[in-house]
Amino acid sequence: MFYSIRHLTKFRYSAAVSESIMELRMHPRSEAEQRCLSFELSVLPRTRVQSYRDHLGNVVHHFDVPSAHRQLTIVAEAMVDVAPRPALPESLGGDAWGQLRAQLASGDFWEMLAPSQFADRTALVEEFANEHGVPAGDEASHRDPVQLLVELNSLLHREITYTPKSTRVDSPVDDALRNRQGVCQDYAHIMIALVRRMGIPCRYVSGYLFHKAGSKTRSTEGATHAWIEAYLPELGWLGLDPTNNVLAGESHVRTAVGRDYADVPPTRGVFKGDASSELTVAVRVAPSDKPPPPEVEMESEDWSAVLQTERAEADQVAAEQQQQ
Repeated sequence: MFYSIRHLTKFRYSAAVSESIMELRMHPRSEAEQRCLSFELSVLPRTRVQSYRDHLGNVVHHFDVPSAHRQLTIVAEAMVDVAPRPALPESLGGDAWGQLRAQLASGDFWEMLAPSQFADRTALVEEFANEHGVPAGDEASHRDPVQLLVELNSLLHREITYTPKSTRVDSPVDDALRNRQGVCQDYAHIMIALVRRMGIPCRYVSGYLFHKAGSKTRSTEGATHAWIEAYLPELGWLGLDPTNNVLAGESHVRTAVGRDYADVPPTRGVFKGDASSELTVAVRVAPSDKPPPPEVEMESEDWSAVLQTERAEADQVAAEQQQQ
């Protein structure tokens, strides 16, 4: 499946700020069944954008807007090809845990095994695990790891109520466990903590989800999405989406992976000035069964008007600064 993705982010400030420094993780990854065919980034006020890959292979764009501005607009556009994932076996069989331990001993998985900022092994995590019989360590090794992960995916979907705006991006995992409600990143953080508790490497995935017509998808359309990937022998990084109780598949588009949300927010930055900020985000994921011809560009949609308005306002702020 081919997807045309547009991601609009707008920061509006209550007063003109003198500088903004921003880091972005919006470029879809190219690995396994996913290929990013094209990516374009527009930033207003205009500035030079640099990029690099972090130690986990995520593409990071960063920039500095050193002039006065009242708002900052970022538009990311991508064309992505996502192939169907191979069918998941019902179990791994054999000495799956022995193979996993051998790979952990020779590989660099420690970051995805240790507790992290938003996926900590708290008392409430332990309480939830004990309440529902989620095994840890040696106890987990008596069960097939694939079956454990699928069961845990279903358990979280059943026990945690999806409630938009019930938590914030900086909410600890205990908030969702205490209230038994949360959003996609809470499902991901709880599952990461429980999977690592089993002794299986687990990481956070940030990206997009295509909402099929008529589907019972819980996550919010027009926003980014989050799920997890657990590492197993023979399968590699296996994606599971506890928010929707599905395996991550052809409808999931990965942009970044990390220990938890703190490693992979789509935007992270600071501004200089005495002002408050308001964030607006809009995401559109449009599918296609075949790739567009190479000479055809993505339609600009109505966001061209947004960018024209931003340019006019940026010019106005610059003119006011010159008069002072």
